[in-house]
Amino acid sequence: MSNSDFQPGSKLTASRRLRYTLEAAGFFLVIGFFRLFSIDTASAIGSWIARKWLMPTGLSKTARRNIAESFPQKTEAEREGTLRGMWDNLGRVLGEYAHLGKLHATGANPRVEIVGLENIAAARQSGKGMLFISGHFGNWEVLPFAARDSRLTGASVVRPTNNPFVNAWLERQRITNGLPELIAKAQGARRIFTLLRKGDIICMLVDQRASEGVDAPFLGRDAPTTPVPAALALKLGVAIIPVSNVRLNGAHFRVTVHAPIVPANTGNHDRDMLETTAAINRFIEARVLEHPSQWLWMHRRWATPGSKLRKRGAQTLSGATMEPSGSNPTSNRV
Repeated sequence: MSNSDFQPGSKLTASRRLRYTLEAAGFFLVIGFFRLFSIDTASAIGSWIARKWLMPTGLSKTARRNIAESFPQKTEAEREGTLRGMWDNLGRVLGEYAHLGKLHATGANPRVEIVGLENIAAARQSGKGMLFISGHFGNWEVLPFAARDSRLTGASVVRPTNNPFVNAWLERQRITNGLPELIAKAQGARRIFTLLRKGDIICMLVDQRASEGVDAPFLGRDAPTTPVPAALALKLGVAIIPVSNVRLNGAHFRVTVHAPIVPANTGNHDRDMLETTAAINRFIEARVLEHPSQWLWMHRRWATPGSKLRKRGAQTLSGATMEPSGSNPTSNRV
């Protein structure tokens, strides 16, 4: 669902409440359907529905264009194969939402393999917090679950969905299975500072277009990219830990914790932020090239001519790059 235009505490009009109620009814009906099956069967059914019924629709338009512009050297058949693989993965994710409690690295039937934990141990020696950055690979909900299973504490940065009833359900699932706190994107700079200074971790998905961002190369073209991880690392000295997530077979995953991205240190803050942001994009790009079918190509990742900076985005960037002040922010999770 889209980013939320509903703010906690605001009153719903009767028409909007009716619309959200009907949307939520449809969503929970789908969740209930997938709960009739085991997680493996639900994942497979989701894949079939997505490939057979969703891929042929206009929902593929943006993804098809992004794939074509990113891989001009590939044949049309190869690009369609990538698109089909994306829908296979996305359909599986949809089916797996009904079984999020089973996507763990612990328990009698672990479905998540975690490798690279030595990189966390090394970064922890500094005594500072860590920024875990990744993108929409495999089932992206698994990442904070893996962090919790690794006995890490902190928060996930999220984009609340438009529908408050669906969003409340998603928040319960994420808090129950993942990190204990959710911070709404564009509203939680102060809380992020507090947690990092405590030595906790922050999980962020950084592969979406950021209208408040800076242009950084990504798959051969400049893409508006959030500078927040780079700005936080430069200001607080926290480690940027890149994490990848690969679907292995059905509803099984491998989460890999990679070596930290070392922030640039030229003595010029703006240049350091740009170069560090570009390094983050290079990591995301490398993961896309490794498994192009497992990335969510439906994002409007690249800017269109004449696109403008959003006011909310400008506030976010300011909050990330300057010392925050004031009382606790409103906390709510990508």
